Formats: sequence, structure tokens, C-alpha cells
Amino acid sequence: MNPSARSEQWDAAAAAFDEEPDHGLRDPAVRAAWAQRLGAWLPARPGDLVDLGCGTGSLSLLAAERGHRVTGVDFAPGMLERAREKLAAYDATFLAGDAAAPPVPPAAYDVVLVRHVLWALPDPAAALRTWAELLRPGGRLVLVEGVWGEVSPAGIPARRLVALARELFTDVTHEELSPDARLWGRPVRDERYAVVATGR
Repeated sequence: MNPSARSEQWDAAAAAFDEEPDHGLRDPAVRAAWAQRLGAWLPARPGDLVDLGCGTGSLSLLAAERGHRVTGVDFAPGMLERAREKLAAYDATFLAGDAAAPPVPPAAYDVVLVRHVLWALPDPAAALRTWAELLRPGGRLVLVEGVWGEVSPAGIPARRLVALARELFTDVTHEELSPDARLWGRPVRDERYAVVATGR
């Protein structure tokens, strides 16, 4: 699917996007579970964070609440509109652009945060190289990914993503997320995980 078609697809999905428990984080228990995980993944000291493929900004909001200065990037105008509404009271900027080639400067961020984006890109390795270049020395890449569905699974397996990250970073950790039903608002059986990478 070409970038224009993908943008239209996600723009059309924006109105109902937050109805999924792990997208909108409207359920207090789901929101608290993501806030707890994000607190463990992000640096304790607030810094500059870019959320690529930010969607409606739910994780951006959690990061901003922890004091991080947030830049969100998404190519769907409907998603960006909702993200701007959610973070109107915070130090946050939202830009239209492709997560694989974001319109932001290199070496400008302490954290690159990406959730449920890499699996859909045509060249995950190239995207990771681009994202690594956005980080300041000692910066942190936080990826939330998975292989969704059991009948016709789609996604990127953890072992592949860990291998790609180790080509670029010296410290790579992998955390299984599927067993924690609180994150998804229900039990899940497919593969969902986080990879956190630091150092270059």
C-alpha cells in the first residue's frame, strides 16, 4: 500500500481509534497499566521525546504527564487533531509526516517512542537506523510491537526486532507484554512485547 493510501486508511480510522482499550486508554485500569510500563521504560529525568506514529496521542499524554517535552508525528490528520486536543495543556508539538522518515532534526531527542508502527513499514531495518539517528548520545529507543492475530498473524516477531536493534545499540532489553491483560483490556494470546534499546 502506498503512503497516501495508508494515510487515508488511518485518517478514516481516527474517529473510532480510541474505542480500543489500549488505544484510547479510557479505562482507568488500562491507563494505569500503560503509565506504569511507560514509567519503567522512560528515563526518570524529563527530556525531549518524539512519539512516531503517535496516533491520537495517548502515550504522548502519559509521557507529557511525566514532564517530557513531546513531539508527535503522524501522517493521518484526524489522528493529529485528536492528539493536539488531548495535549493542549502540555508542552507538546504535533507534526504531519511519515514515521519512517519523520520531519524532525537528528540527534535532538532523549527518547524515541514508537508503538505498533514498525511491523507495518516496508523496511524495518532502515526505519530503525533512521530512528537511532534522532537520538542524542545515550538516548533511548522504546518500541512496542507484536504479531497480531492467530488465524492470519501479522507483525514482527520479537526475536527479529531484538536482532535488528542489537546491530545499532549496545544495550537491548526485551519484555513480554501479552501476559498482562491489563494493558489490553482483556486477555490476549498473540505475541505482544516491548524492546528498549540504549547506547550506540
